[in-house]
Amino acid sequence: MPKIGEIALPDFPLLLAPMEDVSDPPFRALCKEQGADVVYTEFISSEGLIRNASKSMIKLDIYQKERPVGIQIFGAELDSMLEAVDIVEQTGPDIIDINFGCPVKKVVCKNAGAGILRDIPLMVKLTEEIVKRTNIPVTVKTRLGWDSDSIRIVEVAERLQDVGIKAISIHGRTRVQMYKGEADWHPIAQVKNNPRMQIPVFGNGDVSTPEAAKRMRDDFGLDGAMIGRASIGNPWFFAEVKHFLQTGNHLKPVDMNERVEAARRHLQMAIDWKGEKLAVFETRRHYTNYFKGIPNFKDLRMKMVSSDSSEEVFEALEEARRQFADHDFTVTAV
Repeated sequence: MPKIGEIALPDFPLLLAPMEDVSDPPFRALCKEQGADVVYTEFISSEGLIRNASKSMIKLDIYQKERPVGIQIFGAELDSMLEAVDIVEQTGPDIIDINFGCPVKKVVCKNAGAGILRDIPLMVKLTEEIVKRTNIPVTVKTRLGWDSDSIRIVEVAERLQDVGIKAISIHGRTRVQMYKGEADWHPIAQVKNNPRMQIPVFGNGDVSTPEAAKRMRDDFGLDGAMIGRASIGNPWFFAEVKHFLQTGNHLKPVDMNERVEAARRHLQMAIDWKGEKLAVFETRRHYTNYFKGIPNFKDLRMKMVSSDSSEEVFEALEEARRQFADHDFTVTAV
């Protein structure tokens, strides 16, 4: 069974990917209940942390019920990253993860995230110094390379392992690809099959069905799957994948009552954590998947995603429960 440092994990663990404005404490709690083995925070700017920016500091909130939990940081300036590590340590995460994979322009232009894939020596040096700075296990999330002509992920993963990281998660696209095209898991398998690699190698990208997770495990031999977009508005995805891996059968799709209850709890936890305005705004992206596949649902969905009032959203959720209580999800499962 894979381990991240001394953290024991089950065979082929499922990890909730760090996603901006998605993997916050309310959503992490829902995914944890459904079987996520490790959850990660939204990525946090090292510059924001050292400047005590409220948007960055609130992302440090972690809770006992979600352990093991990793806090992910990004940046390209060594001093700022080391100071950020000191701040993160005080919150007591189980893992500190370095984001070397975010493809967003505003991150990349500062040589952070996937931008650092253009400077592998800096990537390795930053990682080495962060590992030296903390006793908490350090992991890395990255991509195959900057572009198709610069894929050196086998070498990069080996060098990062050699400076002390305890696991690596690899998205099967380059930065240039962003999220376009299909993720290529073959180079990730090459990392795993490198006889020098001793740390867990987790795959990321296009794990959108239980069958895909099974292929990642059985055909590519990876140690686990990091799940991102497939979980948005669908925390049950973790339970579905685990059931399929164990039995070869699909779980019965969750019914309308379960969907409404999850969406209602999600919004209420978000309000309790970050206030009504942000909660209403940031949970909007989940409603499409919470209620995916329901005919004639457009008006209610529009109310959920356009309202600035939590009261109106709660009313729309109850209306969805009343109108579609008998909807059969067997054909249109998320």
